[in-house]
Amino acid sequence: MTAELSFAETADDLLRRGIRRVHVLGWRDFADRDAGGSERHAHEFMSRFAAAGLDVTHRTSAAVGIPATEDRAGYHVVRRGSRYSVFPRAVASELTHRMGPYDALIEIWNAVPFMSPVWCRRPRIGFLHHVHGPMWGQILPEPFARLGAIMESRLAPPFYRRTTMLTPSDATRDELLALGFRAAKVTAVPNGVEPFFRPGGERSSHPLVVAVGRLAPVKRFDRMIEAAVVAHARVPAMRLVIVGEGPELARLERIVAEHGAHDWISFAGRLVNEALLTLYQQAWVVASASLAEGWGLTLTEAAACGTPAVATDISGHRCSVRDGITGVLAPVDDLGTALADVLLDDARRQSMGAAALAWARTLTWDSSALGVIRALHGEVVRHQS
Repeated sequence: MTAELSFAETADDLLRRGIRRVHVLGWRDFADRDAGGSERHAHEFMSRFAAAGLDVTHRTSAAVGIPATEDRAGYHVVRRGSRYSVFPRAVASELTHRMGPYDALIEIWNAVPFMSPVWCRRPRIGFLHHVHGPMWGQILPEPFARLGAIMESRLAPPFYRRTTMLTPSDATRDELLALGFRAAKVTAVPNGVEPFFRPGGERSSHPLVVAVGRLAPVKRFDRMIEAAVVAHARVPAMRLVIVGEGPELARLERIVAEHGAHDWISFAGRLVNEALLTLYQQAWVVASASLAEGWGLTLTEAAACGTPAVATDISGHRCSVRDGITGVLAPVDDLGTALADVLLDDARRQSMGAAALAWARTLTWDSSALGVIRALHGEVVRHQS
């Protein structure tokens, strides 16, 4: 029955079943300066839940410059605790009902779990965007990196094997199954693409490569610059624009200076809305050297503008890029060669751009939110049976 219901029908049935208040636990929220694809995803489904009549509260960590509480897009946000203390504090808040009662819970597992199977007895589901794996050594010092990896791969999974888990891709689903999650309990629900991203404008007159993301170690913009230097040797007219902010900026600027590449590699800072759209539309290729992703959101945003991708062959990219069709995936050491090959082959690049556009048009946030609410509905039905 669940699979046949529309979003509105599913929400109405949840309300009929007494599910009115839904709490969503997440590490960060969409207003955070460090927000990325995970936070965008949460915002998209929560705003649709709220529009359908559900009372949604998002519990997350505090951030500089934004209030402790806020109402946005129909849902309520509570920001308390640091990046680390948010986990025990959120659990304590739920156990003491500080945020009020709730009828169902959605846990967003981003690196550190909230361990909801241990303490939550109401209908609940989880969403895990990607397995961090090799990222731990970049986001935390030892011994915390080792402890994080052990928590993710060994300690937490046994508690979640009976939990309905969602991921954005089949590749991440396979990773969860490798950790011992039950196949019947893990479903891939692809992310969407904002309708705002669309074809238009004109391509740059020179080969333009755009790389978008937070300037953090896991995104490996240093390797992106190295790949661009390799490609530039074969495509001298090439330009690279790096879009984003983050702690790696000064180091990346030094790397560009060391290569004497400041005349063709530039940093655009954080771009939003029309500025980012225009850059995607002008680019010949969007690129990423990321070490790990749950879903290559910037790659599908560019795809919606008819721009193909050249990116590292990692699980998250294998879902947002159809290798050889909408773009090219390659090991990071071969990224520069792959980039030059695509820039130099007009027919291939244009074919991949058209395929990327067609692929992106199948990815909507409405469909993504529908997958989440159907999973929650199924859990409610089981819980009430």
